[in-house]
Amino acid sequence: MSGAVWWKNVEKVTDIFRSKPIGRTVTVRGWIHRISRVGGVAFIGIRDGSGYIQISLKRSEKPELFKLVDKLNIEDVIAVRGIIVEDKRAPGGLEVRAHDLEIISKSGVWPITRSAVKSPGFLFDNRHLWIRSPKVRSVLKVRAEVCRLIREYMDMNGFIEFHAPIFVKSACEGGATLFPVDYFGDKVYLTQSAQLYQEAAIAAFGKVYTLGPCFRAEKSRTRKHLTEFWQVECEMAFADLEEDMKTLEDLSAYICRGIAERCEEELSILGVDFKPPTTPLPRITYTEALEIARGKGSETIWGEDFSSRDEALISSVFDKPFFVTHYPASTRSFYHMLDPYDPRVTLSFDLIAPEGYGELATGGQRISDYDTLLRRIAEQELRKETLSWYTELRMYGCPPHSGFGMGIERLVRWICRLPSVRMAIPFPRTPDRVEP
Repeated sequence: MSGAVWWKNVEKVTDIFRSKPIGRTVTVRGWIHRISRVGGVAFIGIRDGSGYIQISLKRSEKPELFKLVDKLNIEDVIAVRGIIVEDKRAPGGLEVRAHDLEIISKSGVWPITRSAVKSPGFLFDNRHLWIRSPKVRSVLKVRAEVCRLIREYMDMNGFIEFHAPIFVKSACEGGATLFPVDYFGDKVYLTQSAQLYQEAAIAAFGKVYTLGPCFRAEKSRTRKHLTEFWQVECEMAFADLEEDMKTLEDLSAYICRGIAERCEEELSILGVDFKPPTTPLPRITYTEALEIARGKGSETIWGEDFSSRDEALISSVFDKPFFVTHYPASTRSFYHMLDPYDPRVTLSFDLIAPEGYGELATGGQRISDYDTLLRRIAEQELRKETLSWYTELRMYGCPPHSGFGMGIERLVRWICRLPSVRMAIPFPRTPDRVEP
């Protein structure tokens, strides 16, 4: 490195494509993602974090500079100064005709070759490097935009962002899927959900949401499960089952429209033709869904939860996400309110994606009566003492309330048509992977 600082005043690639300053001299810097030569012209593709642009360099115009091309490797960090020109053959129709180039940082031989791409295990072992690839970068850009859109929708609709604790004493979903942690000699667990704490917060704010990580010690090695995942959860005072589903439906529609509008380039790189689903979304009951599954060969009986195969069979009759409501009490957690007209089922729902992508979200109306909640806790043989603060909420003004949780990775997987949720998070955690 020569110590020159001319490359510190740079322009972002996205700004160049937005303003299209044809004929103007610009400076860009970034990582090399491809190098090619055609006769006496070298083409260098670089990314700067905001986007990709092509650099061209002619031997006849810059013979000394052209010699540098032989020293370049994939993932070298370089700075280039040159003139913006239009070229329909270049990605995006613009390129930089270089007249200065400096190597800022050298890279070793890049290990992720075409043959390596065929090995998922190798790629996830090298996720810290694979994250630079255009497709992985595009997925994570979509993920970031999903989270941005969630916050936009929640802020516009009167929700307060609420931060729940990660260390908890009680289970929200199931005691068998908790990660224990030694907390100064006491046993606590990594949170499965922010929901119970959100139910405390609605008495202060009315409507709250949390966007953050959750943990499930499930030994599932399916395409839909992670041990550490992110979800958006919301809780609303004075909301029944219908209002809960309407909120999730509106949020989902807002996210999908936003992704289609803002992530066109990323979806194109992924080869995805994403069409936001129209609303309202279809609604069927658990019993109706079971009839569909059994009509297509499922042997699941009433009262059992749906398997992944069942969800695929049911979703085959829909071309967009759909709600399944009124699940049996035997399949739902202790806090779900029983249907007063049929106490065998709960006022609950799942939002399921089509084409076999499976469950995106779960929600429902919560039990607001103290005695009813105690009975449900006893029926599920949970430790009442660890939930005493939660049950106490029912003693100090607890109106009807509802909420839901939607998995970020599952939503991104469906939008981007990914083979697994492992692709939808920067560094996936599974039963057999805790690094890199």
